[in-house]
Amino acid sequence: MNFKIEDLKFDEHGLIPAIVQDTRTGDVLMLAYMNVESLRRTIDTSETWFWSRSRNKLWHKGETSGNTQTVTDIRFDCDRDALLVIVRPHGPACHTGRQSCFHNRFEDKAFEMQADASATPDTLEATLDNLYSLLSSRYCERPAGSYTTRLFDEGIQKILAKVDEESQETIVAGRSESNQRLVEETSDLLYHLLVLLVQRGVRLSDIREELTRRRRQKPK
Repeated sequence: MNFKIEDLKFDEHGLIPAIVQDTRTGDVLMLAYMNVESLRRTIDTSETWFWSRSRNKLWHKGETSGNTQTVTDIRFDCDRDALLVIVRPHGPACHTGRQSCFHNRFEDKAFEMQADASATPDTLEATLDNLYSLLSSRYCERPAGSYTTRLFDEGIQKILAKVDEESQETIVAGRSESNQRLVEETSDLLYHLLVLLVQRGVRLSDIREELTRRRRQKPK
């Protein structure tokens, strides 16, 4: 975290807004406020602490619900008067039980038309992003009867075993089977690799940045 608390601009009440974002999905989870003390505790404990304006006291997110948030990064905006707190949530962020406090939508036809006009293109990257988001929701919500839920419940060793199994099957398909079988086995492998990334809290943007860094390196 390349900043000092003294660099930030708190308002006349000693508060600064903090936008909380899910590191796996990129979803905005909530908006809360921090003062100097809650920000220090957040940095020291790597869990979110805020200042409750209604109760006029510090509060540790998840202290009663158990839905804590592990902080992976903190950033501030160009005016230094707002924070972006990137977290790995352990349960819903909203007191209603929803994953995000921002679950309500305006019923406006214009918005619907704009959403249709800007629909995500059917590219491989978009498909992987959408699948990653789905797997992240499975990680948090654990719906019954889901194969992905079962993988997460059985833990990292089971996931690694499936990655190893699908890797071997992809090798066999690449060596001696049809292109269609290679496509199918590669798809299975990609799925289980994404499950592994979600389990470990690695974002697709981390992979993208690493590949970009390698591409920009000058050949030796």
